[in-house]
Amino acid sequence: MTTKSSIKSLQIGMHWFPERAGGLDRMYYSLVGALPGAGVAVRGVVAGSSKVAEDTGGAIQGFGDAGASLPVRLMAARRALRREITTQRPDVISSHFALYTFPGLDVTRGIPQVSHFQGPWADESHVEGADSLGQRAKRYLESTVYARSSRLIVLSNAFGQILSSRYGISPDLIRVVPGCTDVEQFNLPITPAEARLKLQLPQGRPIVVAVRRLVRRMGLEDLIDSVKILRKRVPDVLLLIAGKGRLEAELNARIQEAGLEDNVKLLGFVPDQHLPALYRAATISVVPTVALEGFGLITVESLASGTPVLVTPVGGLPEAVAGLSADLVLPETGAAAIADGLAKALNGTMKLPDSDACRAYARDNFDNAVIARRVAAVYQEAIAAH
Repeated sequence: MTTKSSIKSLQIGMHWFPERAGGLDRMYYSLVGALPGAGVAVRGVVAGSSKVAEDTGGAIQGFGDAGASLPVRLMAARRALRREITTQRPDVISSHFALYTFPGLDVTRGIPQVSHFQGPWADESHVEGADSLGQRAKRYLESTVYARSSRLIVLSNAFGQILSSRYGISPDLIRVVPGCTDVEQFNLPITPAEARLKLQLPQGRPIVVAVRRLVRRMGLEDLIDSVKILRKRVPDVLLLIAGKGRLEAELNARIQEAGLEDNVKLLGFVPDQHLPALYRAATISVVPTVALEGFGLITVESLASGTPVLVTPVGGLPEAVAGLSADLVLPETGAAAIADGLAKALNGTMKLPDSDACRAYARDNFDNAVIARRVAAVYQEAIAAH
């Protein structure tokens, strides 16, 4: 992760993606790998093991177990930030996770800061069942970190509005830069039939894939209910849901109560190396989110695999796909709308973009190198404004 660079950055993340799987961690991992090519030298800290430093040649340091108690993690984050700044003072602090940025705000004072706003952490926690005291604490912590920032990067205009309205950030400081992925990693040189053979999936059936954490705001209840409606029009449809989370037992019960065992399968966690083949095997993928979706990295991953993706009109999802085809955005959330959209996609009523169009759109708009250059420009702006 070293190159001749004009900007020295310190990247504060949440977890190291190979150790913990999450959308924020995946984007951090992609970005820190691509930034050197855009003229940004990278050092960073995350909650993780000593293997993080081994994986990155010492560029990213794991400051301890992500499962440790909160006070222990916060003190470890502060020590790591102090150590990094003493070793080499960066030109810009890049905060991807407010929790681990907060305890070092005094240590980083005087250095321009750019916050990557991946979503309203407090609101997401509330939707997923956190208590109100915890929500208020998270909101205070987020607001304090964002108020320190010279510039803030959001994944979509929708999240820019949230940052402005709920956190009081001036729109003049907000820049929209979507998420990124390694498009080539998802560009498998195999046909959908070969992908199905590799994954031992049926050849003749229309396959719908959803890659989601099994938590409340993801809309998976609606998605399962949609198959009950869709089955009347597409009897042999097969929905595969990849992911893990606290709703697993509840979703399994929902499938059984509806008699959908032959049409819906929960795959559990699918390792990163198998995701490209899973997307490639699908006829279409779907993102059924009902709340707080800033971008939806899975939309880009699906498109990079050559598979079109249907999304609900929530948050930044429409912005991620509308440039390819407005038909990929459902008119509303809910089981009926999802069922109708999937039926049209699967029976040919809706003209879907082909594999080449999907890949080209992902490559031109969301590839790591493309997004890294846009992020580097925001860092330069923050430094100049400081």
